[in-house]
Amino acid sequence: MHVVIMGCGRVGSAIALELETAGITVSIIDQSREAFRRLGGAFKGTTVTGIGFDRDILIQAGIEKADAFAALSNGDNSNILAARVARETFGVTNVVARIYDPARAEIYQRLGIPTVATVIWATDQILRRLAPEASTSEWQDATGSVQLIEVNAHKSWYGKPITLIEEITKARVAFITRLGEAMVPTVHTVLQDGDLIHLMAASKEIKNVELALSKSPEEA
Repeated sequence: MHVVIMGCGRVGSAIALELETAGITVSIIDQSREAFRRLGGAFKGTTVTGIGFDRDILIQAGIEKADAFAALSNGDNSNILAARVARETFGVTNVVARIYDPARAEIYQRLGIPTVATVIWATDQILRRLAPEASTSEWQDATGSVQLIEVNAHKSWYGKPITLIEEITKARVAFITRLGEAMVPTVHTVLQDGDLIHLMAASKEIKNVELALSKSPEEA
């Protein structure tokens, strides 16, 4: 898996290092060479100096073979522009953009670009979107035997009823997050692109749940 990151600030550098630790190849773009010092001497990925929405710079960073792109600079406009170039010009389907203005986040989500306002943006949230097969625990009972987890589903689940998720995973869908808003699903709810699923599951079954949702329903 190859990930391209635009912005080598505190968040961007942390994401790059965590992805590399997980065995994922990383290229990171920043306008300032000095910014790459945050990566330290052990970073083995590629650093590219330039503007992150410039096509030639993106190609240098390996965007043509990228599985995911994260726009994490300090400017909303730059992030959205870079994210759209990555998706619309180079066909990268797994794209996320950091947004400082919460009011604009939903607009861009409707354009098909997952965004999170910076006030609630955290490293683990970005990693979930770049490595969607992983889940994050949001709550667990006192004994640790049951957890509420947030997880993405493989794109082949889009258009499938929420009830199918419960049938295959044996977990209970508590709610989903769609376009930044939580909603309680009904038996008629169908999963859409960009939905985040919040599941109640036995702790010992979480790996099986992740595995089932990381592939198509037919393979699960």
